[in-house]
Amino acid sequence: MDTHALRSKVGELPAAQLAYRCAVAGRMRAERWGLALDETLRTRTRLEKPRKAAVGRILAYHSIGTQSWGVNDVRPADFEKHLQLAIDDGWSFTTPDRVLAEPSRRQLAITFDDGATSVLDNAVPVLRHHGVPSTMFVVSGWADGGHSAGYEHVLDWAGLQRLEAAGVTLASHSASHPDFGRLDAGAAERELVDSRERLETMLGHPVDEFAIPFGQSANWTPEAGEIAAKVYGTVYAQAVDTRPENTVPRTFITQIDRPVIFRAALNGAFDGWEEWFLGPR
Repeated sequence: MDTHALRSKVGELPAAQLAYRCAVAGRMRAERWGLALDETLRTRTRLEKPRKAAVGRILAYHSIGTQSWGVNDVRPADFEKHLQLAIDDGWSFTTPDRVLAEPSRRQLAITFDDGATSVLDNAVPVLRHHGVPSTMFVVSGWADGGHSAGYEHVLDWAGLQRLEAAGVTLASHSASHPDFGRLDAGAAERELVDSRERLETMLGHPVDEFAIPFGQSANWTPEAGEIAAKVYGTVYAQAVDTRPENTVPRTFITQIDRPVIFRAALNGAFDGWEEWFLGPR
């Protein structure tokens, strides 16, 4: 067995997976706090970094109260604090298309990836209370019951229909949540096309938006981008300055994001930052 094969086998061990996730979480915590404190200091000393003309942001959440999802999970109380802080700071909430149409306005759009049940249980009541629209990017194969271990807390089609009835827009997040950076063109096309077709069949209406799983620069290829452009009208990343070409930026929000970090995210402190996680390991 060569070195690469051995490393792959070791990486499949539960202990190795746990160590990797802990390393990701630790590095993410240090980097986000560091960048947030730098942003706070620059703001207080009026040494703010120059910002781009665009002000509006599309925020990328995952679960809201699914603790097993680690840094991707935002506590329900923190989620409500995020909304209230944004309102207090003069932001308004709208849909992603309005943010893109009016980029200079102080507007936020809320999106969720993966289809966690906790979004329906914990986020929707808060969103409805504040009158905030949102979008959920759905993994069609997971809704069919084909999710992997650790993703048991995802909505099936009945749950997604309840989510849609509550006012949440549903869109595609692929058929099986692969790392597109590792797929050839044929596999990428199947993921993109199969997800759209399945969503449209089960939901009964067109689906024209797609969010890249993992969403970082290494999780996409030019070939996937060419195919996606033929299948969907809009493709979203989970990065801002480093996002793949011809994708829409989204600002990743994490479990770590207490008010000082969340405010820094809205101010653009993480626009040049990427999550240290490039797909399944």
